[in-house]
Amino acid sequence: MAHDDPYLIISSDCHAGLPTEQYRPYLDRRFHRAFDEFLAGRDARREAMTRLGVRNEAFAEKWFSDHEEGLRGGWDSAQRLKELDGDGVAGEVVFPDADAVDSRTAAPFGVGLGLSGDQDPELGMAGAQAHNRWLAEFVGRNPERHCGVALLPVTADPDKVVAEIHRARESGLGALMIPSMWVDKEPYHDRRYDPVWAAAAETGMPLVTHSGAAPREEYGDHLGIYVSEVTWWPARPLWFLLWSGVFERHPGLRFGVAESGCWWLPNLLWFMDRLYLGAHGGKKLSPFSELKRPPSEYLDRQVFVCATNTKRRELAQRYEIGVDNILWGSDFPHPEGTWPRTRGWLRDTFHDIPVEESRRMLGLAAAEVFGFDTAKLEPVARRIGPTPAELGQPEDQAAVEASWARSRETGRHWLTGNDFPSIGVTP
Repeated sequence: MAHDDPYLIISSDCHAGLPTEQYRPYLDRRFHRAFDEFLAGRDARREAMTRLGVRNEAFAEKWFSDHEEGLRGGWDSAQRLKELDGDGVAGEVVFPDADAVDSRTAAPFGVGLGLSGDQDPELGMAGAQAHNRWLAEFVGRNPERHCGVALLPVTADPDKVVAEIHRARESGLGALMIPSMWVDKEPYHDRRYDPVWAAAAETGMPLVTHSGAAPREEYGDHLGIYVSEVTWWPARPLWFLLWSGVFERHPGLRFGVAESGCWWLPNLLWFMDRLYLGAHGGKKLSPFSELKRPPSEYLDRQVFVCATNTKRRELAQRYEIGVDNILWGSDFPHPEGTWPRTRGWLRDTFHDIPVEESRRMLGLAAAEVFGFDTAKLEPVARRIGPTPAELGQPEDQAAVEASWARSRETGRHWLTGNDFPSIGVTP
C-alpha cells in the first residue's frame, strides 16, 4: 500500500435506532400494551435525566436545531451514507440509540444502551428482538458498509439467548451487545452462560459491552459520581470472563468494550499480568488454575477496545495496550463524538502517529474483528477516505518512526524489563 493511499476508515462505535414509537411493527403484538405504557413514561424519564444533569436543556435545543438534517441519519439510510461520506468513514459498527440527548430513539423497554440485568426477562427479549429485526433491515440495505450489533439480554433463559444469537446471525447482524451489569442475575463467571459464549464463538459474532448502564438510583443529583463510574461498568465483565477461564475454554470468543476509552487498560493489564506471574503481593494466593497463560496473551488473542474518540494520551500508551487492540470510533451521531468534524479531529489526533499504525487503529483492525470485506470497502475509501497528507502525516516517515522507537521497544515494560518511557504527547 502506497503512503498516499486514502485511509480505509471503519468506526467501531456508531449508533442507529428508530424513533421509539416506530418500533411497534417490529414488536410481537402481545407486547403492544406494555409498549404503550413504556411510551407513556418517556417524559418522566427525560425529566429524571435533566435532574441528574445528564441532559442540558439549552444544549439540547441548539444541538437539534443545528444538526436537524444530519441527525436523520440515525434511522434514514440515505442520509446516513451522506454523513459517513462527509466524515470519511467507509464502514461502521452500529450500536443502538441514535439519540443520546433526549432518548427519542430508545429501543423498546429500555434495552438499548441501558441494557442491564434488571429488565423483565420477557420484555427485555421482546424489545431486543424488535430492535434487532429493524437493524437487520437497516444494515441490509448497504451490508458492505455496516456491521449491525444485535442486542442480547444474556441474563435471560440460556436456550432463548442462544436461539437469538443464531437468529440474529442468520438475519445479517454481525456482533452482540451484552449487558455491562447483571444486577441480581448470575455474574458472567457462572457456567450457565457457557452455551452462550460457545454460540457467539461458533457464529463468529464478537461480544461487546457499551457504556450507558449504571446504578443511577444510587447517585442522587451528583452527576460527577455517574460520569466517574459509567465507563467502569462496561469494563467490569472483562475480568469476570478472564479470571473465570471463559477465554481459555472458548478460544474463538472475541470480547470488546465500547465507548469507555482505553486509558484504564495499561495499568489494569500491568496489575493482572504481575498477579498471574507471581508478583510478591500475590504469592499468598492460590494458583490461577483457570488460566494457562498471562492475561496480556488473552487480551491480544481475544479482546479489543472500541476506543471512541481515542485521546492523545491513549495513543501514547498504544504499545502497552497493543496497537491492534485499539479500534477507533466516531460515535456518530452522538454529540460527544467526532461527527460532523471527524476529518479535522483525525488530523489533530493522529498527525504524528506512524501511518501503518494509524491504518490499523483507524480501520484495518476493526475489519478483522467485525468481518468487513475490505475489498468491497476499498472503492468507498478511495472516494471518501482522507489521505495521510490530509491528516498532516509526512511522506517521509523515518522521523516519525524514530520518535516512537523508545516507546515501541519498551512496550509492556513489566514483560520486556525495559524502563518505563516518558509519555511523549500532550493529552
